[in-house]
Amino acid sequence: MIARLLALALAAILAACGGPARDWPPPSPALWEISGPNGQAGWLFGTIHALPKGVQWRTPALDAALDRADLLVVEVANLGDGKSGKGAFAAVSTSPGLPPLLQRVAPGDRAMLSQALRRAGMDEADFGTIESWAAALIIANRTRSGDSANGVDRALLARGLPVMGLEGFAEQFAIFDRLAQADQAELLRLTAQDTDRDDHMAQEAWLTGDLATLEREELSGVLADPELHEALIAGRNRAWVPRIVRVLESGRHPLVAVGAGHMMGDDGLPALLAAQGYTVKRIQ
Repeated sequence: MIARLLALALAAILAACGGPARDWPPPSPALWEISGPNGQAGWLFGTIHALPKGVQWRTPALDAALDRADLLVVEVANLGDGKSGKGAFAAVSTSPGLPPLLQRVAPGDRAMLSQALRRAGMDEADFGTIESWAAALIIANRTRSGDSANGVDRALLARGLPVMGLEGFAEQFAIFDRLAQADQAELLRLTAQDTDRDDHMAQEAWLTGDLATLEREELSGVLADPELHEALIAGRNRAWVPRIVRVLESGRHPLVAVGAGHMMGDDGLPALLAAQGYTVKRIQ
């Protein structure tokens, strides 16, 4: 699951491999309607940042929400600006004097990390000055199935609605860069562990709106670690909610389209907005 989770940070930066053709079930990805006591209205849509080519995920309910929305709120507004993404990544992803990559995980995990590097088509020497969190992102991106070019975020941005970003590239990478070294090492270990997992179960769960399965998949990986969950999901959600509320109170009708992992549990966006007094109803 780590490959799908971390893909949000590199979706516009590194190339990804396409998945094999297969039959997919009818789409019904999770969508919520937000309403407030003073007529505020908007929607929450849990996205996925990479999909195999040809997956059909649009639905009448989503199209109706897009027709009514007057603002698209996403994680990164300039997702297609590869130059900015690469620059932000380069600014924080390297440090001198780092130990060899394999030495950054426990001895018992080094064979697994070596195998992950082989799957990624890379070598330990490629990561001499690359920080552990950045190495995890690169390995995750190179070993996931699906293609960021087929990501839902990009398709929604192409619709042409006015766009607001909740974060920028620099802000996203800073989240990872602030992780303690022990948490970065755990991120690297979990990435290596996840490289041989089949993404199709999570992709299908997303496509059909099966949040229970999607949450189980995520909680079996990086989100099982409390510090990483706080940094990657819970803390960001708490930072986003005031921004979303300001948009709703301004009279705009936003469709908030962020990764589906941000929609689940007591610290998910639906629950946090409900705690602010909004009615949040799942409509798909």
